[in-house]
Amino acid sequence: MKPSESHLEEAVRLLSRLISIPSVSGKEREAADFWASVVGSSGFDCRRAGNNVWAVDPFFDSRRPTLLLNAHLDTVKPVASWTRDPFAPAVAGGRLYGLGSNDCGGGLVTLLLAFRHLCADEAAARRRPYNLVYLASAEEETSGADGIGLALPLLPHIDVALVGEPTSMQPAIAEKGLMVLDLIARGKSGHAARKEGVNAIYEALDDLIWLRDHRFERVSPLLGDTRMTVTVVNAGTQHNVVPDRLTALIDVRPNELYTNEELLSFIQAHCRSEIKAHSLRLRSSRIDPAHPLVRKCVAMGMTPFGSPTLSDQALMPFPSFKLGPGASARSHSADEYIEIDELRHALDVYVDLLS
Repeated sequence: MKPSESHLEEAVRLLSRLISIPSVSGKEREAADFWASVVGSSGFDCRRAGNNVWAVDPFFDSRRPTLLLNAHLDTVKPVASWTRDPFAPAVAGGRLYGLGSNDCGGGLVTLLLAFRHLCADEAAARRRPYNLVYLASAEEETSGADGIGLALPLLPHIDVALVGEPTSMQPAIAEKGLMVLDLIARGKSGHAARKEGVNAIYEALDDLIWLRDHRFERVSPLLGDTRMTVTVVNAGTQHNVVPDRLTALIDVRPNELYTNEELLSFIQAHCRSEIKAHSLRLRSSRIDPAHPLVRKCVAMGMTPFGSPTLSDQALMPFPSFKLGPGASARSHSADEYIEIDELRHALDVYVDLLS
């Protein structure tokens, strides 16, 4: 049985309520409280760690593989150019406006309704060849320590995950990772009017040029090349003092053909400056195009692609893919919205895909 118009109306109502609760990453407790009440009132045993909220298929069978349905509760801070109140949900012209409507409230709400729909018929749920777990995660936008990493060890063994990020309901079967590096070049201070000191800026120049020009050999058909970008540079205190220290930030976006450890070692070997990673935990992810879920997406007329944007997939030690309502280009933008028809389509697609 397909989701009905009443399910769509419920999706709009729940998403509107979520929008009205500020849930900037790291401050989503009130939204988590509300969402836990929604999950519990849907008839599930609601569980929680920090601001992560989840429910396990009531007909869970440990002999079956398990599919995780995941989306995040938190949002970015609203940008200054909003022309609407970002926390005042409004429906206009077939669109629901509000912060988090697109990223990723639409996926959060429709995945819960699909989960509830698929667990409603006990006989059908027991015949289903896999288990379902629904997880609303926290701190996704900041990859925070109290986000999905807090919840994953408490879940049953997960075999594969569907992540409800906005992808225009096309399957993103690979995703770039993220590694932020510190570059530190050291010199010796001296007076700029005399030939004194060692200029840390000049010490770093060859490294900065190499970081700009280097191209990694392995190019992914889904994600393209691995990219390095120097995004912040700091050096010097005043015009007549030779700087004795330069620091820089390097943004590295790995494709699925490199590990973070491999890239860090390679960059360190090619730079005279000290190179240190903030973290190695945000990895590129992928799922085999031959996976049954991906094959079914294709059979339903969807087109797999690679996504340049980071999600909670980076912290998942199992295969995963993104599939959600809304458009990635609307994420983090002023006057964010989701189309009501996108919610309707997501409900239909999720139920068809998972049946």
